Amino acid sequence: MATLKDVARAAGLSVTQTSRALNDHSDVNETTRKRVKAVARSLNYQANISARKLVTGRSGMVALVVPQSTNLAEDGLFIEGVAGLSAQFSGRGMQFVLHVTRPQEPIIEVYKRLIGNGVLDGFVLFSPSDDDPRVAFLRENAIPFVVHGRIGPAPDHAYFDIENEGILYQMASHLTGLGHRRIALINGRQGLSFASARLRGYRRALEEAGIAFDPALTRHGEMTEALGLVSTVEMFRLGGPRPTAIICSHVHIAKGVYKALEALGLSIPGDVSVMAHDDHMPALRASAFFPALSVTKAPLRDSWEPLADCLAGLLEGRPLKELQRVGPHELIIRNSTGPAPE
Repeated sequence: MATLKDVARAAGLSVTQTSRALNDHSDVNETTRKRVKAVARSLNYQANISARKLVTGRSGMVALVVPQSTNLAEDGLFIEGVAGLSAQFSGRGMQFVLHVTRPQEPIIEVYKRLIGNGVLDGFVLFSPSDDDPRVAFLRENAIPFVVHGRIGPAPDHAYFDIENEGILYQMASHLTGLGHRRIALINGRQGLSFASARLRGYRRALEEAGIAFDPALTRHGEMTEALGLVSTVEMFRLGGPRPTAIICSHVHIAKGVYKALEALGLSIPGDVSVMAHDDHMPALRASAFFPALSVTKAPLRDSWEPLADCLAGLLEGRPLKELQRVGPHELIIRNSTGPAPE
């Protein structure tokens, strides 16, 4: 296995200069850093973590902790996230570690154990909740972290997010503009930050249109096809006016909604308009629905680079305002939405 001395010799530099180039010290110019890293890759050089920690105070290792579940290996969002983050951190000369917790293991105990050995520099947090205990614990222990999402209306942490409140406001406003007054929302799990933001956007659009919020038209849960199917059947079995439009927090939910409406003998969009948010997963294309599904689209793959940038920037001491980023989305109107039925 190649050593630091081997890389230094091949690059024509001292061991100290080579080490500083590999660890992105500011006193080494960009051209030299790139050249040294190219030499290191060609020799298959792997830094010794203990040595790197002694020189820089950092190991170059960051982690993602996820709870164990029965469908983890089949979760396209999870697999895309792990692959994307791993590639992004690797490209920055860092190592990305995935840790899957044991069943029923308290999450804070996991973080205590992981930071206890002093090897990890920081964490990426997925699926933040409105009152996330991980954030309080990591702050208390001065451990850097970046969140895929925002916690609260005025977050004071590094993050990459999309405008979840604006996305639901935009969809609901489109439907109220078409004359819909009974608009249902099938959302993510209650208490998750993105789901709370989307509920705020939905309610704001209804309020601006002079429509009273009706809790009977909202559902929360894991964003699956089953949630969409069961929720739709329930809402159409209840007494009183039925929804004329349904907004889904994910295309997986919309797939279940389509199946339920077909089973109920209802047409899209003649009887019920349907919209969804689309993370643009290759295995489930909204444009291939029949009729083609109207969506707000923000590809999930666009999250991994800014998340890696933000955590790396945090470790480098960059200002927090540079490490809070919001990605774009677009509204795409297809054939699943139309005027409210008379």
